[in-house]
Amino acid sequence: MPQTNFIQAINQALSEEMRRDPNTFLMGEDVVLAAFGATKGLIDKFGPSRVRNTPISEAGFVGAAVGAAMAGARPICEVEFASFFYCAFDQVCNQAAKLRYMSGGQASLPITFRAVYGAMGGAAAQHSETVYAQFLSVPGLKLVVPSSPSDMKGLLKSAIRDDNPVIVFEHGALGRLREEIPEGDHLVPLGKAAIKRAGDNVTVIAIGAMVPKALRVADKLVKESISVEVIDPRTLIPLDETALLESVEKTNRVVIADEGHLRGGAAADIAALIAEQGFDHLDAPIKRVTALDVPIPFSPPLEKAAIPGEDRIEAAIRDLMGR
Repeated sequence: MPQTNFIQAINQALSEEMRRDPNTFLMGEDVVLAAFGATKGLIDKFGPSRVRNTPISEAGFVGAAVGAAMAGARPICEVEFASFFYCAFDQVCNQAAKLRYMSGGQASLPITFRAVYGAMGGAAAQHSETVYAQFLSVPGLKLVVPSSPSDMKGLLKSAIRDDNPVIVFEHGALGRLREEIPEGDHLVPLGKAAIKRAGDNVTVIAIGAMVPKALRVADKLVKESISVEVIDPRTLIPLDETALLESVEKTNRVVIADEGHLRGGAAADIAALIAEQGFDHLDAPIKRVTALDVPIPFSPPLEKAAIPGEDRIEAAIRDLMGR
């Protein structure tokens, strides 16, 4: 089976779902040009009526996606960089997230929002932020954060088929990550975590681009008889609370690794869950390894210092183990 990279996995998922359902269409900034490669060739396959470039006006085209969804279409709306969601907060949080509830279920909002997030090498503060925590307290949204090509494809396909608004966050630094993807109609259910590596001593709950980093640390520490279990939630809403708590019950120690900021982040939310429902199983305090509470710098050395790396994950594990 040939290996597929992260960008190709997105392209495959979009192509397959647009071919499967004629009500789907793609809209957003640079989707015809395919600036990141994920939408390459789709204009040739589906034409300009289903692959639509939008103006650089997030409030406008995200609002148009909401209207299209209410009218019976299934828009796939690319916001390009996740930081640009700030320009469309009302349309996402006050409209898309609430209208199905406010209409008593009469309106469906089958919108898939896609956005590149995270530090990827000198893209600076307005193009490098991890913003999914800002949506965690908005009822009505689902949040997807894939970490591998196989999960990227399977989760995106499931998101497109969902009748609720789903935001799919695609880390820009994962673009060249490669692996084999199962053939056929490959779907990954929303709300199901993955044990990326089994272990007995410490649980590392890693989100998005932190998963490959955590796996490399686990590979290193196993040589010192430190057995690390790496859990990938894959979706933050819905969150597979059972899988996370079962892992903590097994290992009794937990590190949460997230590229989002420390204050009010996804790591804080997961830590609260474990403290509330898994406290009796903890033999040590919960450790959070996150980005610093600063705008992501343009300077590559400062960017590296601001975001969590393998060294900080390893240090947290060693601290918990007294090693």
